[in-house]
Amino acid sequence: MITALVLLLILFALGVPIAVSLGAAPLAAIYDRGISLVIVPQIVFESLDSFTLMAIPFFILAGRLMQSGGIAGRLVDLAVALTGWMRGGLANASIVTAMLFATMSGSSSATAAAVGSTLIPAMAKSRYPRPFGAATIAASAELGAIIPPSVPMIVYAVVANVSIADLFLSGVLPGLLIGFSLILFVTVVSSVYGYGIVDRPGFHAWARGVAVAAKRAALSLLMPVIVLGGIYGGVFTPTEAAVVSVAYALILGMLVYREVRIKDLPEIFFTSGLTSAVVLLIVALAAVLAYALAIYQVPQTLASGIRSVSDSSFVFLLIVNLLLMVVGMFIETLAAIVIVTPILAPMAMSLGIDPVHFGAIVIVNLAIGMVTPPVGVNLFVVSTISGLKIETMIRPLLGFLAVLLVDLMLITYVPALTTFLVR
Repeated sequence: MITALVLLLILFALGVPIAVSLGAAPLAAIYDRGISLVIVPQIVFESLDSFTLMAIPFFILAGRLMQSGGIAGRLVDLAVALTGWMRGGLANASIVTAMLFATMSGSSSATAAAVGSTLIPAMAKSRYPRPFGAATIAASAELGAIIPPSVPMIVYAVVANVSIADLFLSGVLPGLLIGFSLILFVTVVSSVYGYGIVDRPGFHAWARGVAVAAKRAALSLLMPVIVLGGIYGGVFTPTEAAVVSVAYALILGMLVYREVRIKDLPEIFFTSGLTSAVVLLIVALAAVLAYALAIYQVPQTLASGIRSVSDSSFVFLLIVNLLLMVVGMFIETLAAIVIVTPILAPMAMSLGIDPVHFGAIVIVNLAIGMVTPPVGVNLFVVSTISGLKIETMIRPLLGFLAVLLVDLMLITYVPALTTFLVR
């Protein structure tokens, strides 16, 4: 099994697609146990034979429709109207927009693309250093994986056999904590260095601007109310909610805002289908690696190793966070979830840690991995949008990462932040 893990790292280093690496690396380890490789396609199909996983392509499609249908633009306008008067207002508007868009898209990369394409150029024009603006977008876009609905949460819930609805609720307060802490950080940094152009209208002018922007975005803001309200009101399941979000985004984009035309749909469906295929292929082939880890009893070995250090849940969570930080730097988020969850979740439960709380810790930690090199998905998205090299973003990104790590520690050791709304 050690050979398989080394091979996996080599394949990652060579740039072999993640899904292929996850499926190929454990083959020799499985065969070495005398198990026919016929079982591999069986594992792949069984891992995808889930009604819950059907939510993923629909949420991805909904996010793509929102990018094209005018919903994202209206959210940006509302956020700018709310925060544009303050120092760092435009950068803070990007964080507020990310929080709003996250309640609809379920995807960190979709949030980065939707918010960054509009606000990175706008921040550059308003005298924000371009690397700082790009780092702001990359860091705040991770909220797409934390604030419900969330595709990574769906994958975790399926793998760990946890309620999706409960896991969604566990992300609300952590998402707000992270969002507002990033706003505070941006405000302080912008005040110290004089970033941005400040235009302070009178209260009545500000209120009028907010009212106009809110009116334009009202129908867009109804989406999370309908989707999440429907889930927690027992009207439909998370998978059905994903379908409802697609239908609502189509209606808004085509019939109300009229920014999506029939001729645009083939490209939207194709790109959404391609993204969905990549995501689900990663989930399916990561299950092959998870199977190999199970037959070699890697979870049990790792558990006994950690237990030999300490039986304390405090120490366990600290070790888990350190492990996940390293994993998140090198492995794509969904693949990491499928790999580490079967190993760590049973250990957490044996120590009396709430499974929903532990799930939230895993999601938040791996979401931070989306903004850490070398495999930070958000960094690649923002780099493409801004035209900046990733290395130019590292220095301003360090401050954001420090804030995110403090938030992670609070979420880890204050369980009420994740369980208050669930109970």
